Amino acid sequence: MSVPEYQYQTIEYKPNYFLHIFLFIITFFTVTIAGVQWVLKDPFELTNLHFGLPYSFSILFIIASHEFGHYFAARKHNVVTTLPYFIPFPPFPFILNFGTLGAVIRIKSFVPNRKALFDIGVAGPIAGFIATLLVLIYGFENLPDIEYLYQIHPEYRFLPQLPEGDLTFGDTLLFFLFRKIFSLLNSDAFIPPMNEIYHYPYLCAGWFGLLVTAMNLIPVGQLDGGHIILAMFGDKHRYIARGFFFSLIAFGLFGVFDQNLGWPGWLVWAFVLYFIVKIEHPPVGTFGMLDKKRKIIGWVAIAIFILSISPVPIKIK
Repeated sequence: MSVPEYQYQTIEYKPNYFLHIFLFIITFFTVTIAGVQWVLKDPFELTNLHFGLPYSFSILFIIASHEFGHYFAARKHNVVTTLPYFIPFPPFPFILNFGTLGAVIRIKSFVPNRKALFDIGVAGPIAGFIATLLVLIYGFENLPDIEYLYQIHPEYRFLPQLPEGDLTFGDTLLFFLFRKIFSLLNSDAFIPPMNEIYHYPYLCAGWFGLLVTAMNLIPVGQLDGGHIILAMFGDKHRYIARGFFFSLIAFGLFGVFDQNLGWPGWLVWAFVLYFIVKIEHPPVGTFGMLDKKRKIIGWVAIAIFILSISPVPIKIK
C-alpha cells in the first residue's frame, strides 16, 4: 500500500515551555537520587545529593542528545515537532531504578517522504550513541582504583576475590571491547566486573545509554529502528518486524525459566510494542527513496544496534 506525497502544511504550534522545563527539572531530581542510590548513599540526606550528579549529568546528556537529534532532523525537513518531554521515574522501593524512562518528542505534522522518515528516525540513535561513547570513554579513562569500591563495600577488602553480586548488568559487544581496549592501554587499571558497574556513574550511564539505544533501534513498529527499516527495505519491513517481535517473546520466556538465556523484561517490552507502538509501521509511500549515502548510514545504525544490544541486559539473583 502506498500513499501520495504529502504537501507541507503550516501548523500553528506553540510549545508549552513550562511543562517541558518542569519535566526536565523533576527528571533531573529523580536521576540524581538514582545516582546517589547507585553508590549506596542515603538519597534523602541532602548532603549526599552531589554524589548523584556525575550520573545525572551523564544520563541527561545522552537522552537529550538522542531526542534533539530527532528534533533537529525534523526541523531540517520542515516537520513540526515538540520539544522533548523528559519522563521522570521516582525511586520506588525494591524496583530497579535508573531515575527516568527516557524522553519523547511528538511529531505534529505529516512526515512527507521516506527520506524525511529515515533522517528523523536515524538521527536520534546516532546522536545518542555518540554521546554514550563520549561518556564511556571518559568513564574508562578516569576509573578510580579498587579503593573506591572498597569504600562502597568495606567487606570486600577482606575477601580473597570479589563476589558475584545480586545484580549484574549484561555485557554487550561494545562494552566488552571497551574493557579489553582500556585494559590493554593501562594494564594496572582496575576495571570493575559487570556486577559492580552500577557503582561507577559514568560506566553505569554509558551502559544505560547503550540499552536505550538498542531498545530504540529494535526494528519494530514506530520505534526508531522501525522507521529506519521501513525506509530501507519498504514492505519487507513487516517480516523483519514480526521476526524481532517474536524473538523478544522467546528471549522473555527463556528469561522466566533461566536468566542466563533471556530477560523477562523483554516480555514487558513486547507488550508495549504490541499494544502501543504496534508491530508494523504505517505506510509512508515510496516517494523519496533512499540514496546510497543514507543506505550506508542505515547499515551503520544496524551495526550500532548489534554493538549495543544484550540478550540478557539484567540478571538479578
